[in-house]
Amino acid sequence: MQPRSRRNFVGEATAQAAKSARTVVITGIPDGLLHNDVMTDILMIHFQMSKNNGGDVEEVTYPTVRKGVAYVTFEDQEVVESVLKKDEHRLEDKRLSRYYPLNVTRYCENVFSSVTSVLNMSIFKDQFVLEDLIEEFKKKSTALSFGPLQSNGHISVQGSFPAIELLRDFLLLKAKSLSEKDKREESKSHQRPKRRQQQHSLTTGTSNFVRDAGGEKQVVVLDTDIYHYMKYFFPRTFLVNDDIVISDITDGDITMVYIENAGSRSDARQVLRVKEKIENQSVKLHNALRKERIYFKEHVRDAKRRYKWACESLKRHYPSVLVISYDTHIDVIGNSSETLEFTKDMSSKIQSLFQTR
Repeated sequence: MQPRSRRNFVGEATAQAAKSARTVVITGIPDGLLHNDVMTDILMIHFQMSKNNGGDVEEVTYPTVRKGVAYVTFEDQEVVESVLKKDEHRLEDKRLSRYYPLNVTRYCENVFSSVTSVLNMSIFKDQFVLEDLIEEFKKKSTALSFGPLQSNGHISVQGSFPAIELLRDFLLLKAKSLSEKDKREESKSHQRPKRRQQQHSLTTGTSNFVRDAGGEKQVVVLDTDIYHYMKYFFPRTFLVNDDIVISDITDGDITMVYIENAGSRSDARQVLRVKEKIENQSVKLHNALRKERIYFKEHVRDAKRRYKWACESLKRHYPSVLVISYDTHIDVIGNSSETLEFTKDMSSKIQSLFQTR
């Protein structure tokens, strides 16, 4: 691939953005049932049919680096809107033994739609039946998927990052209400002394939450991928003076950013301003970024080295894309059009590398 001039780069970027606006992401495709060319043909027919609100299809990209996922690009952007309005897409064809429900989303839609967080519900076990409390969560957070409740009170929650943030806020309100209830009961020493002792740690934790709300210490919960992108491309977001200390703790898909006042004169407004700056930048990126995950087909050292070499050779052509390498895969994070082109170029480069072994 030859280096592109700035004029060509801008022109290509504009064309890529226009193409992404005419593209939808299809998930739920049965993987491995039919030859890839046959499945591509079935997808083409499905999205051209008027009963599916379809229209003229410019291109079907299948297979992709993600199993069961395809990109369908229409010739007219209006078809995208029409296809998205259809309540249910069923992939049906005589070459398939049954129909398969498909999920169709706008390509420029935020990619960070599925993060996993582990909640520790054990602090509520003396006040609530945990199973009933989780059922209440499920009713309030229909967009989230809850795993089984573990014996230690932990439960895994999966869903969009904003939905998990809302659940976290709901939990904090629950904890705060319990703390206030404990204060009211504190003077009643004859009532359940053992329970008051058990609840002490919860009361302490929630009182810290109240103090933090005053501005001495603030916490921002970020999607880990967005946090990495911010740190790499927007380091000034975390640039503060000597009176402010910023630290972070990453737990899988979630990163907690702590902002504290370290100066001799406490200025709650200064801490809040830093928090708002991080939150505002996070919201902008959350609405603009997309992530693609490229799994290593082979987990031997030489294969991983080839993948990483391919990524490095492409990065200079995609200056706004962040590439993060892990033991089993590579994450590609950037705007919709560049991420799509990067993964397609990456797929072609990897294929040629493995063919020449």
